[in-house]
Amino acid sequence: MKSLITYFSQHIPAALLLCTLALAMNIAYAQESAKEEDFFKIAKVSSPEGTILEVGGLCTLPNGDIAVTTRRGDIFIVENPSSAKPYFRKFASGLHEVLGVAYKNGSLYVVQRGELTRLYDSNMDGKADVFETIYAWPLSGNYHEYSFGPKIAPDGSFFVTLNLGFPDVWWHAQSFVPWRGWTLHIFEDGTMEPWATGMRSPCGISMIDGELWYTDNQGDWVGSGSLMPIKKGAFTGHPGGLRWTGLPNSPLHLTTEEVYKYVNPRLEFDANNQAVKPQNIVNEKFATEYQIKSVIPQLQLPAVWLPHGIYGISNSEIVKIPKGVFGPFEEQLLVGDQGQSKIMRVFMEKVNGEMQGCAWDFRSGFQSGIVRLTWGNEGSLYVGETNRGWGSAGDANQGLQRLFWNNQVPFEMRTVKAMPDGFEISFTKPVDKKYAEDLSSYTIESFIYKYQSVYGSPMVNTEKCPIKGVKVSADGLTARIIVGNLRKNYIHHITLEGIRDMENKYSLVHPSCYYTLNNIPEGSKLSMAEVSTKNTAKTISNTTAVNGVYTYAQIKPLLVKYTCVACHNPDKKQVGPGFIDIAKRQYSIDKILQLIKNPQPKNWPDYATPMAPMPNVPASDARKIAAWINSLAAKK
Repeated sequence: MKSLITYFSQHIPAALLLCTLALAMNIAYAQESAKEEDFFKIAKVSSPEGTILEVGGLCTLPNGDIAVTTRRGDIFIVENPSSAKPYFRKFASGLHEVLGVAYKNGSLYVVQRGELTRLYDSNMDGKADVFETIYAWPLSGNYHEYSFGPKIAPDGSFFVTLNLGFPDVWWHAQSFVPWRGWTLHIFEDGTMEPWATGMRSPCGISMIDGELWYTDNQGDWVGSGSLMPIKKGAFTGHPGGLRWTGLPNSPLHLTTEEVYKYVNPRLEFDANNQAVKPQNIVNEKFATEYQIKSVIPQLQLPAVWLPHGIYGISNSEIVKIPKGVFGPFEEQLLVGDQGQSKIMRVFMEKVNGEMQGCAWDFRSGFQSGIVRLTWGNEGSLYVGETNRGWGSAGDANQGLQRLFWNNQVPFEMRTVKAMPDGFEISFTKPVDKKYAEDLSSYTIESFIYKYQSVYGSPMVNTEKCPIKGVKVSADGLTARIIVGNLRKNYIHHITLEGIRDMENKYSLVHPSCYYTLNNIPEGSKLSMAEVSTKNTAKTISNTTAVNGVYTYAQIKPLLVKYTCVACHNPDKKQVGPGFIDIAKRQYSIDKILQLIKNPQPKNWPDYATPMAPMPNVPASDARKIAAWINSLAAKK
């Protein structure tokens, strides 16, 4: 930098020197830490002009071609998908909302809105000419009765998940006809066994190492997205599907009334026995899912929570990274998200016989909402996208993209494992011990979500977890930290802002992660004699407003806590309008408080997804947020 400044002072007029130096210093600053795009590249898979790829399903065929299904009912076979000019061959059309596809024994199996269908090209002309219904399920006609899958089990059978329906008058999903809100196990001969219920909007059905998993979307009874196994006879949380547990072939016999004993939404019923006017009544003894599980053992808890608004808002497909692919992260999981147009990474481990683990951001910046993922034979991850009018961080409304690794290793947390007295964190590159042995480099707090009938949940019961000591391995690739106030069944937010790598002094690409601590393992604990307790932290207040207005850095924790960032960006359109666009409306603070608790979608007709009411935001915090929003109106 010194030689650069000397050159500038000798060759650039004085009037330009300050501006040039500022630019040079900004460039130097920008290079202090690498970014996602420096390691994992996104490429567009070009489709023929006029082709609408609102992707609902993806799968890789044995020869490396990619089968693509669309919400609009088309099926394409993409030949040479990684080439500059892939060839799209239309295999079938005219189907009903194809939201999944799988390959088996020369046939494609797809889920339409009302059935599992087998497609086969019997005369080998490149187009399907055999369409066979394997199994059909009831439909009520509700717009939200999406159907997902199939996923093929190790024995060749199929799994399908069915979305609940949504009434027009309020956000409370219901099962209008049998098996909505269920996972179905279907066999080639057309027989079906109900497998599990409790699903709300189970778009992310996935088969991982021969076991069925899924992601659900935040909403009523679902405080946040998560990864969860679907075991036979399980209840995964939403009581809508319990309406059908009295049918003869149901694998569980839990009733809605049994759930309502502990979490009562106080529903009234109309003449058609449909619930109306929900009002949530919470027994604080049973305010969270792990508390409910003590009295309803059928309840399946999430293995890994994906905090809403941070790691997506509409979680979708899960895939496992194959061996030899994506460098240090092989055999970990990737999870797509429709609303935030990004992919998260998950590491899981088994503790006391149950799966749990840690989630990170992985790659953002996709052109549209991510619904489906599949691995190409050449090691790329193919990403199927649509925003379907729901809105997404990516501006496009559909598309197919490819994510690939450039063989450069990012500085990241590779894994986080639970220890009897804290966590063990491994890194992809050696850390600088000057920073890694300083307790001020680490912060942890824990929280959980409510189990309630109203829409979503804030983070609740948040507490700090003091860092008491750290032991860094000789090779600098592992740091084991002693953590106070560990809480079983809580999500632990781990932040390593102070960590730097040994070589470049870079910070971590993603310095923050969330570990779901379902169990604390037994075993030996570190002694204080073998750990570093150095702490160079300085206490800095960041809660003082200037002239009654908070900065974005000060207000961001509240925006995260109340999930505002799930749909709103400070300065651009996301799922909802940017905060700066709200500021231009010049609402009073009292008006903003009113709209937080009782949104008016008619005020924003260009946004397809209406805002859910947020009565959980305290007035004191809402006023801080409102004051900050209004301060944006003066910014250019």
